[in-house]
Amino acid sequence: MGESKDSIQLFEDKKIRTAWDAEKEEWYFSIVDVVGILTDQPDTRHASTYWAVLKNRLASEGANELLTNCKQLKMTAADGKKRLTDVADTQQLLRIIQSIPSPKAEPFKLWLAQVGRERIEETIDPEQAIDRALETYLKKGYSEEWVHQRLLAIRIRNELTDEWKERDMSKGRDYAILTDEITRAWAGMTARQYRQLKGLKKENLRDNMSDLELVLTMLAEATTTEISKSSKPQTFAENRQVARSGGEVAGIARKEIEGRTGQPVITSQNAADFQQLITDIVEDAAALPEMTEPTNDGNNTES
Repeated sequence: MGESKDSIQLFEDKKIRTAWDAEKEEWYFSIVDVVGILTDQPDTRHASTYWAVLKNRLASEGANELLTNCKQLKMTAADGKKRLTDVADTQQLLRIIQSIPSPKAEPFKLWLAQVGRERIEETIDPEQAIDRALETYLKKGYSEEWVHQRLLAIRIRNELTDEWKERDMSKGRDYAILTDEITRAWAGMTARQYRQLKGLKKENLRDNMSDLELVLTMLAEATTTEISKSSKPQTFAENRQVARSGGEVAGIARKEIEGRTGQPVITSQNAADFQQLITDIVEDAAALPEMTEPTNDGNNTES
């Protein structure tokens, strides 16, 4: 596992210990902390007991081993000492929450049901995904002009990856290396270094770009696509050179802009209005129309 650093996030004024894995670019959450808050446990000992019982129940129900044999990380306990603690990534955590029969867990379950319904609708009608993306960006405070520019950037990126697919490049590692070539050629750094400059973790780099940064990214990728279509590279090395050439065009434009304005194009500024993941989910769920009448016995079963 790559370098990780534990920290504290707040939910309802209560602490949730978290750790960021820089190599995997993944957040990990203390399961005991989340379980304790959602089930109103009086202290960590009771929360640990609840999690042990829940873990055994999940195992007896045939849950995935990743849920019942969780990763453990050393996190700072209440007494200040580092102790191994069961942790879950976002996907695992949401799955665990589905199995917690508690009123505080209900907003998460409603939110997951809503997201699932939306994904099915988007599969049937992909245009809904674009509409929801527009709505989400506007909700986060972006201007409508920036959002339309961002959606254009998505289309240009998709055209580039379609071209890479046509050239038999592998999605994943090849795409990442080629993207780094483009970014390094125009911005002078890799995508990961760019993210670090802006202090980003899971947030999307392009969602944290200024207008000029986003425009130059589009120029670099659109140019790479056109060069590739005309030169028809056959090997990975040739595709890498094309990516570098496309990025260099935007790099020349960046230097010209900086020379005329006297200001750097690359900035460490980011979209500072991101909210904590868990709080976001609860707020989204609270805004949903009531889907079912609450039961009186407090039991929540999965269908």
